[in-house]
Parts: sequence; C-alpha cells; structure tokens
Amino acid sequence: MTFLRSVVGKLWITILLLVSVVLFILTVMLLEFFQNQNILETKNNLTHSAEKIARVLEEHPNDQFSLALEISWEIIDDVTKVVIVKNDHEIYYSPNTKEEKRLTISDIKKDPELAKVFKKNKTVEKISNFTAEQSENNQDPSYSIIGVPLHLPNEKMGAVFIYQSLKDMQETTHSTTRFILLVAGVAIILTTIFAFFLITRITAPLRKMREAAFEVARGKFDTKVPILTHDEIGELATAFNQMGRQLKFNMNALSQEKEQLASILSSMADGVITFNRDGTILITNPPADRFLHYWYYEKGLSSNSEAIPSKVMELFQQAVDTEKEKMGEISLQGRHWVILVSPLYSNRFIRGAVAVLRDMTEERQLEKMRRDFIANVSHELRTPISMLQGYSEAIVDDIAETQEEKKEMAKVIYDESLRMGRLVNELLDLARMEAGHIQLTVEEVNLTSFINRIIHKFQGIAKDHETFLGSEIGSMVNPIFFDPDRIEQVLTNLIDNAIRHTPKDGTVTLKVTQECKGIIMEVADSGSGIPEEDLPFVFERFYKADKARTRGRSGTGLGLAIAKNIIDAHHGHISVHSKIGQGTTFSFFIPQKQERE
Repeated sequence: MTFLRSVVGKLWITILLLVSVVLFILTVMLLEFFQNQNILETKNNLTHSAEKIARVLEEHPNDQFSLALEISWEIIDDVTKVVIVKNDHEIYYSPNTKEEKRLTISDIKKDPELAKVFKKNKTVEKISNFTAEQSENNQDPSYSIIGVPLHLPNEKMGAVFIYQSLKDMQETTHSTTRFILLVAGVAIILTTIFAFFLITRITAPLRKMREAAFEVARGKFDTKVPILTHDEIGELATAFNQMGRQLKFNMNALSQEKEQLASILSSMADGVITFNRDGTILITNPPADRFLHYWYYEKGLSSNSEAIPSKVMELFQQAVDTEKEKMGEISLQGRHWVILVSPLYSNRFIRGAVAVLRDMTEERQLEKMRRDFIANVSHELRTPISMLQGYSEAIVDDIAETQEEKKEMAKVIYDESLRMGRLVNELLDLARMEAGHIQLTVEEVNLTSFINRIIHKFQGIAKDHETFLGSEIGSMVNPIFFDPDRIEQVLTNLIDNAIRHTPKDGTVTLKVTQECKGIIMEVADSGSGIPEEDLPFVFERFYKADKARTRGRSGTGLGLAIAKNIIDAHHGHISVHSKIGQGTTFSFFIPQKQERE
C-alpha cells in the first residue's frame, strides 16, 4: 500500500492504465478489422473461385465436361466445397465433400436468397446453416455460401455453389487474436519497464528534494539539492535551493533579533513582564524575576509558582479594559517598586500587556538621606549658632562684668566659629568626594618615616588625655605608592577618634602590616567600644558615638565618611571591629600599585 501511495506507484498505475486502455481499444478495433477483412477476403476468394469454375465449365461443355470438372476440383482447396448444378438431375459435388455436409438442391431452392441464382441469374452470397451437424458447443456450424450462375449450352439453368465453414475462418481469427494479445502483453511489459525507467528518472530528483526538505525541517538550512537537469525539475531544484538560502537568512535575522531583544531585556535595570490576553506571563527579565521571587517569598509560595501579584493583575486588568496606561506602587521585603502597565496591540486589537517595574528603593533611600542630611546639618549648626548668639548677647548686654569673663565668652564664640568652619569644610570635602572630584597625588612613601611623623604629631594630644599612643611596623615593610596627605587625613581622623573614645590610662596602637597585594593599617584602642547595632552605620554621614563615651569636644560625624571615600579612591577598603568594653579596631587596605593621575 505504501508503494501505491507513492509518486512512483501512482505514475506507474496511471501509465499502465493509459497504455492498457489504448491497447484494449486498439486490440478490439484490430480484431474487428481482421475479422471483417478475413471474412471479406474469404468471400472474395470464394467468389473468384466460383467464377473461375463456372468459366472453366462454360469453356468445356458436353464431351469435355469431365475434364472441366477435374480442373475445377484442382482449383479449390481442402476446406472449400463446391456444388455444380448442371440441371435438376445432374448435380456434382467436389470430392472433399462428405455426404452429411453436402448442400442439396432442395436446400438451395428452399432458401429464397440462394434461389435467386436460378430465378434472377445473378451471383448471391449468404451465411447459413444447412446441415444437422452439431458442433462441440452444440451449435450448428455456419457456412459462407457463394452462388454463381452457370451458362451451359442446351441447359436452361445451372449454377456453381461454393461454400466454406466459418469455423475455419474463426480459427484464423483466433490465431490472429492470440498474436495480437501476445503483442499487447509484450507491449505492457515493455511499457512497465519503460515507465519505471522514466519514472525513476523523474522521481529521483523529487526524492532528493523530499530528503532535503526533511533536513531543512530539522533546521539544516545549508542542505542543497543537486541540479541534474535543466527542465522544470531542475528549475524546481534551483528554486528549492534559493528558498533554503532565503529561509536561512530569515531565520538568522529572526535569531539575531531575538538575541538582541533578549540582550536588551536582560541588560535593562527595570523589570519587564509581558502578559497574554488572559493574564498568562509570557516573557520576564532578571529584574522582573527578582521582583516575583520577593513576592513568592513574602507570600510563602514556591519559586516555580506561576501566581501573579494581585496589584499587578489589578493594573493589568484596568489597562486591558480601559486601553490606557496604568501606574501603581507596591512594597515587598522592604523594597519599593513603581509599576507601569501598558496594553499591547495586534491589528488594532489588544493581545496582552507589558508591565515595567522600576525599583525605587535607592531613590527613596536617597530622598530619605537628603531629608536626614538637611535635618542633621540643621541640628549640627543649631548648637554653635545658639551658643554664638547667646554669648554675643551676653557681651552686648554687658552681662560679663570683668575682662576675664569677656575673654572667656569671646573664646567660646571663637571655638564655636571654628567648629562651624570645620563642619562646612568637611561638608564641602565630602560633597566633592562623593561627586568623584577627589584628586590624588600619588607618590612613593617610606612607611616607617611616614608613620613615625604621624605618631609624633599626636603625642601631645595623647599625653593631655593620659593615653598611651604607639606604633607597630613590620620588619619587611617596603615603600608603597599612595597620596600621603589623604592617607594622613584618614589616620588623623581615626587616631583622633580613638584618643577621644579611650579612657584614662588606655592605649591606642597604629599597626602596619605588609601583604603580597598591598599594606594593611590598623588603629586599635582599648576604649569603650561601639554597640553592635551601630557598627553598620559608622561610615555614614553625621554618625556620632554616644557622647557619654567621649571625653572633651565632640566631632562633626563626617570624619569616617570622608575616610571611607579616600580609601575607596585608592581602590582599597576600610572596615571596623568592636566589642563593648573591649575596644575598637579600624583597619584599611591599600593595594600595592597605585596609578599616577
């Protein structure tokens, strides 16, 4: 059945049926033609023989009649019978005529057609059954009978009747039929062979095209069909190859566009979620996945859940119903997102929507920091301004009676003005650093002399606070590149904080350690320490420890923030370790190589 459904089978059956029909019609027509031709030729031969016999008899009358009969019997063949009617009483039969196959005078006269030879003196022909003989098929055999008038002297009527059984003619026809059928069978066999040869030549390229089409369907767009001919099949192969190249080009273009879209989505800072018309999620990018994971975690759902936040679905439904953009906000796990949902159109019909999620957490934190910064600056400036105002009023109102009291008030005003100046300068420095405008003057520094100079600078302050200040420098410390003024500013801030937060008879130690990638400097004190909950915020602006743990004047709260920015500018990092009652250690790392700017 597979063969019959194939192109080869269909073409073979079509050609075979066509040839068979043509041969059948041709065979029928040929058989009919040969049969009619055979009958006609037999009749003509019988008529010619009868006329020849009549002519011989007429040429040999009377005493030569016997010779004429012998000549007549020589004229006919074995299957042809002759009846010579000289008159009603003289009838001669050919020697090969059996008695049961004789055509009697009574049969002739009873037959109106045969009787016309005597009555109308003309040649007649007829096919008739005139004996009781039964054939093998129980049918009377038919004879083709030809009657020719015979004109003999002194005889009123005479005739020559010659007849032959149609069975002999049928045998000839059957022989012809068998020959024609044999030729037709040979023609069908040759047609089948020729058809298979022709079909193979035609279908071979088609089979290759089918195999190539399956290869293309599997994604092998480089598959080509060999062009073997220059006919329609060759043109089809050329078109197929062109189609493969064009399909490969289009698929590559689609793949590039898809990769480009995927790259754009994955590199976007905002989350993108594309929905189908029924609200099913089609596409997400990494920020959107993080948003969904936050929501799954908060709702206690599995990470592979397909649930969608109700706020997002509400905005999606509104955007689809109103065909307008909708905006909303959602907070999850301490983070804030702004959601913008826009409808997607396809041929003027809404086929879904796209939601853009922007993480506004940092913006909200920056806004909070801005508000806190203004509040902190206002708080820091309010105290010195109040003191300046109060002591100035006291001097103006002559509250201070002695010169010593006036100098003391003036000194307080001077100290508070210096404090305000330091605060403003530190704010300006911090602003420049956070804006990326910090300038480093990198040079090679000998650490031993550099550390000794800084320790010497703070010995007086440490002595006033009754605190021991020392240094520990490794024996294998090599010179290193950094900005000495900026690093001195960092160490000054750290050592000053350590001295102010260390009680009497405490120790402050500056340690320098060499590593393969750079140096580590540590400022350790034996002070009161920093609470664990405050450690994450010590490098933020305006952070100040509990004033109950400080001795003397309090700082502005900007020194550690400035120190962190300086270390970051050196591509290093700074950290703090502390325990209540055990002291605090600030350490920072500077890489070995610093590029000159």
